Amino acid sequence: MGRSRPLAFVAGAAFVVLAACAGGPDEDGGPSHAATPRTGTYGEQGTGTKDAGRQGPAAEITGATRGGTITVYLPGAPGPDTLDPTGGWSVTGNAIQQALVSRSLTQYARDVDGQPVLVPDLATDLGRHNDDFTEWTFTIREDATWEDGRPVTPEEVAFGICRSLDSETFPAGPGTQYSKTYFAGAASYDGPYTAHDPDCDAYDGISVHGQDVTITMDRPFPDMDYWGAVMAMGPAPLGDAADPPNYGHRPLASGPYKVESWEPAEELVLVRNDAWSADSDPARHQYADRWVFKFNQDQDKVDEIMLSDSTAGQAAVATALGPGRYRDAVDQLGERLVQQPSECVTTLMPDYTKITDIRVRKALAYAYPYEDVWIASGEVPGVTRVPAGSIMPPGMAGRKEFHVDGEQITYDPEKSKKLLVEAGYGDEPYQITMIYYAVDPQVTAAQQQITAGFEAGGFAVRAIPVQESPYSVWLDPDDEVNRLLNVRAANLCPAWPAGSALLPPLLGDGAVFNTAHFDEPAVDEAMDDLATLPIEEQPAAWSELDETIMTDYFPTIPTAYVNRLVVFGARIGNPSGDGSMGSPNYKDLYVVP
Repeated sequence: MGRSRPLAFVAGAAFVVLAACAGGPDEDGGPSHAATPRTGTYGEQGTGTKDAGRQGPAAEITGATRGGTITVYLPGAPGPDTLDPTGGWSVTGNAIQQALVSRSLTQYARDVDGQPVLVPDLATDLGRHNDDFTEWTFTIREDATWEDGRPVTPEEVAFGICRSLDSETFPAGPGTQYSKTYFAGAASYDGPYTAHDPDCDAYDGISVHGQDVTITMDRPFPDMDYWGAVMAMGPAPLGDAADPPNYGHRPLASGPYKVESWEPAEELVLVRNDAWSADSDPARHQYADRWVFKFNQDQDKVDEIMLSDSTAGQAAVATALGPGRYRDAVDQLGERLVQQPSECVTTLMPDYTKITDIRVRKALAYAYPYEDVWIASGEVPGVTRVPAGSIMPPGMAGRKEFHVDGEQITYDPEKSKKLLVEAGYGDEPYQITMIYYAVDPQVTAAQQQITAGFEAGGFAVRAIPVQESPYSVWLDPDDEVNRLLNVRAANLCPAWPAGSALLPPLLGDGAVFNTAHFDEPAVDEAMDDLATLPIEEQPAAWSELDETIMTDYFPTIPTAYVNRLVVFGARIGNPSGDGSMGSPNYKDLYVVP
C-alpha cells in the first residue's frame, strides 16, 4: 500500500500497503544521538493482537478536543491515483482513506502500547469460519451509514467485495492478488464490469442472508479476517453509482469524513461526515473539523515549516523529514518526532527470464550502493532505512533472520566484478536497462547513485526516465519500454503480517507484483501446500520458504526495511503513528485550541 510516490517510488521502487514492525536508529550502523524519536526496536513488535468483541464508540483520547483543521504535508508523495476503495493500493492513499473515509469488514485500533489490534469495523466481529477456513461469514452491523444517511447494507458490502474480482478494471487493485487467488470460482469470473455483470449476479462465491455476508474459498484462507481490514473489502453503492472511473473521483463516504475536493497529485480536502455515528465504529474518532492533505511537497520547505514552529506548521503533520534536519529535529521536537515502523520491504527485481545466472543477480546486489541511494532519496540510514537480508521483514509471524552469503550483503563493487567474471561476463560490462520516475528530483538523484554503483561493479546502465508511475510500465506486458527492461522493482507493505501476504504476490507465477517474472514450479507448489498446513505451523514454514527461495534462486534483492519519520506540529494532540499502516495515526489526532 511509498511515503507514497505513485505507490511510493524510491529509485524506481514502490510500496503497496500495510504494516507493523518496529525499528531503532542505533542497531544497524545508523546515527546515534542522546535523544531519539519515539520508537521501538527493530523486530521487537509482534504480529499484533485481535479483539473480536470490540464495539463502538472508540474510547476517547484523554484531553482530546473537537474542531480545527489539520494540515498534512506529504513531501515527494503524489497521493492516490484513485479514491475508489476497490482500486486503491498505495501506502499514502490507503492510510488516509481507511482511517477517515472508507470502512471495511474489519480494521485496526491502537492499543495502550501503540501496537495494532485487529477489531471489527462494518462487521460485528472478526468473522466466523468453518473448520478448514474455506468459508467465512461476517454479520454486517445495522447502524453504519453512508454520508447521505442511508444504512450500509449487506448487499452493498457484498457488491463492494465482488468488485475486487475485476482485474481488468482494477489492474493494480489488491483484489487482483488476494480475492482472485482465494475466493471460490474467482479465476473464471471476470468481475462485474469486465463480464458485463453489473450486479454480480453471475458470481456465487459471495452470498447474502439477512445481515450475513458469506464468502467461500477455493483454498483455505485463515487470514481472511486480516484481509477484511483492506478497504477493498468494504461496500460500494449498488447500480451505476459506483461505476468506474467516475466513482474514483468522489466515492461515497462511510467513515467519519467525506471528500470535499480532490486535485490529483496536489490536494485532498476532507470534511466532517455528519451522518457517521461514533456508536457504530470501534476505532475511529471525528475530532478535527477538516483535513487538508498537500501532496508532492518540497521536503526542504516542509522541514522549515515544521521546525521553525511557524503558524503554518503548528496544526500540521509532515509525513517525512529530510536527512539533513534529522539531528535538529531530534534535539528540538521530543515526542513530536515519531519514528513509525512499518512492515515494508524495498526490493530490486532482476528479470528472471533475462538475467538467468544467479551469480549475476548476486553481483547486482553487491553493486547496489545502499546508503548512497538512501541518502539521495531523502532517507536517514539506520533510521528510515535499515539493511535487509530476508524478504520477510522484522515483525512478521514466524520470521527468522538469515543472510544468503552468511553475512549482510553490502556495497562491494569488487565482489560484484568477481561474480561477473565467474559467470563468464568479465570481458565487457554487463548491460542493465531500467527506468526511473524522473518527476521526482530525489528519485533522479537516487538513480544517479544506482548507476554509479552498478558501473563500478562491472555493469553498463541504461536508465530510462519516465513521467508516469513506473508501475504503469512494469505491469503492462505490451509496453514497448517494459520489454526493454531487465531490472525492475516491486516493493511491498504486506496486507497482513504473514508470509502468505508477501511471498505469493511478490514471487508467485503470474502475480501482479512479480515484476521479476520469477517462475519456479517447485516454489509455486510449496506456496500452495503451505496454505493446507495446520495454522500454527504456517508462520515458520513461510520463513523457511523465504530462506529456500533466496538461497536457491536469489530472484529479488531486498534493499531495505522501512521506517518513517513523522513530524507533528505543536498544536497536534496525541502525536503518534499507526503501526498497521506505517503512517501518522490519523484516527486519533486532534487540534489543541
